Amino acid sequence: MTPNQFRKLALETPGAEESSHMSHPDFRIGGKVFATLSQDGDFGVLKLTPEQQQSWCDAHPSVFEPANGAWGERGYTKVLLEKAKTPVIRAAMRQASASVAGGRRAKPDKHAGVPDR
Repeated sequence: MTPNQFRKLALETPGAEESSHMSHPDFRIGGKVFATLSQDGDFGVLKLTPEQQQSWCDAHPSVFEPANGAWGERGYTKVLLEKAKTPVIRAAMRQASASVAGGRRAKPDKHAGVPDR
């Protein structure tokens, strides 16, 4: 996945807007960040719950890893773009955006979560 593909997925999210934080792009709903891109474009970051983060990291260890330090402990999750596939990132991004939207988005279906490899 390229940085532009990650950006496109983020902006497909209803209500999403691109902004900037600490000199790198971020994506927000209602002013709250749900995804960012690194300055060099090697990785993105999604704001997941710690439980969601664990599920994604377990299912796709070559794609997802906790962010460094306390950020990672809170669920911020690095997406290694070189290994990422669109359907997997779309599903993870849906979870990240729903968490910052405070449940105002569509209800997750019973099969929401980690897609198969």
